[in-house]
Amino acid sequence: MKPKQLLFFIIPCFIWGSTWFAIKFQLGQVDPLVSVVYRFLIAGVLLMAFSAIRKLNLRYTFREHLLMFLQGIILFGFNYWLVYLAEEDLPSGVVAIIFSFAVFTNIFFNYLLLKGKLRKEVMAGAILGIAGTLLIFNHELQNSAQMAIGYKALLFCLGSIVLASLGNILSKYNQTQKLPVIQTNAFSMTYGSLAMMLMVPLSGRSFTFEVTFPYIASLLYLSLFGSIVAFTLYLKLVGDIGPDRAGYTTLVAPVIALMISSFFENYQWGIVAAIGVFLLFAGNILALKMKPLKT
Repeated sequence: MKPKQLLFFIIPCFIWGSTWFAIKFQLGQVDPLVSVVYRFLIAGVLLMAFSAIRKLNLRYTFREHLLMFLQGIILFGFNYWLVYLAEEDLPSGVVAIIFSFAVFTNIFFNYLLLKGKLRKEVMAGAILGIAGTLLIFNHELQNSAQMAIGYKALLFCLGSIVLASLGNILSKYNQTQKLPVIQTNAFSMTYGSLAMMLMVPLSGRSFTFEVTFPYIASLLYLSLFGSIVAFTLYLKLVGDIGPDRAGYTTLVAPVIALMISSFFENYQWGIVAAIGVFLLFAGNILALKMKPLKT
């Protein structure tokens, strides 16, 4: 992995590692669907303004807009609505654990839809990484096993994983069609937020807003960093090294989330969690430092 690609990997890991905690401040008075609308509408409008100021190309064909629309409703719409709904019923750490399994769906869809290789190094690294993640959150899993966790929340997580992977694949395809990441994200986030905006009245919900510092601060952080910065760098990485290897951010981000939990929620580290961190990073090194296959 080149130094720039490594940077594009590390920054989203740290940002998304913190967003699991930030999303918790979005849950309360405002319906999760409405919070998703606010988040990506802000991000989309800001990226549009940035593109206009930088005089980037904003004129595309109907087919190209359709591709950006599909990416928006999949990756920045229904995907995040399901994440927010899951976090209403499950601890953020448990959601992070389940979401780490996106590594496998990324590999599968990359193979199925983009004719990618099923690389044994990536599969072995994914197994090590997920084993490490489960060990890291072993204590939290034991506690959550005593909870009456409904199948609905689990289905929200699994649905989000599938949509996130399909969104990654679509972004990779869009980049092969010479659609630039920044402008594509600008349109996709805007389209995704507008589609979710239509879902609000159709689903019987209503628009509200929570005028508190935690809600507004977390909304701005999720819009600026969790959406604009992280997704711009990550999707560039997807275009460079493929969705299977770029998807390893979903294994590193939970470790960052755990560190934040240690500081703010008094998470207690132990030998099992330390072994988990070792396995997780061993898996990432195995997958990310391998030589790219010639095609």
